[in-house]
Amino acid sequence: MEWITSLFNGKVLAMLGAALAVLLAGTGSAKGLGIVGEMAAGLITEDSSKFGQALLLQALPGTQGIYGLLTAFVILNRIGVVGGAAVELTTATGFLFFVSALPIAIVGYFSAISQGRAAAAGIGIIAKHPEDLAKGIMFAAMVETYAVLALLASILMLFGINI
Repeated sequence: MEWITSLFNGKVLAMLGAALAVLLAGTGSAKGLGIVGEMAAGLITEDSSKFGQALLLQALPGTQGIYGLLTAFVILNRIGVVGGAAVELTTATGFLFFVSALPIAIVGYFSAISQGRAAAAGIGIIAKHPEDLAKGIMFAAMVETYAVLALLASILMLFGINI
């Protein structure tokens, strides 16, 4: 029973939240980037002059991974693992950090994959109408809204934790 107590102390829970934010948002970004990359590679085999436009669309699903990393950095900074003196955390406070990472972890995962699908559809737009790149970007960028909202929720919760 003592190992459970030591495993689920405040610092471990906070670091688990940081890891989850990076892992889930990063995995979603990797999947989204892969979806767009496959579509873009098909386009480039037909018309290599559209590489720059395709690359713009492919970059979009990568932002969720960055948001997860930003959230993890804030957590690690607040608990003193990065850039400060280590802070002793109660299990309850560690759990608050863990829960604060969940919005970007979960929404980041799903929105990156959805954004990858939308950006892949944008590749279809530029295949036939390269002048309509902005329309393809807008469709994919609409999905980004929810990742930004999740990031905002996570960050606001993190800065609301008293330590």
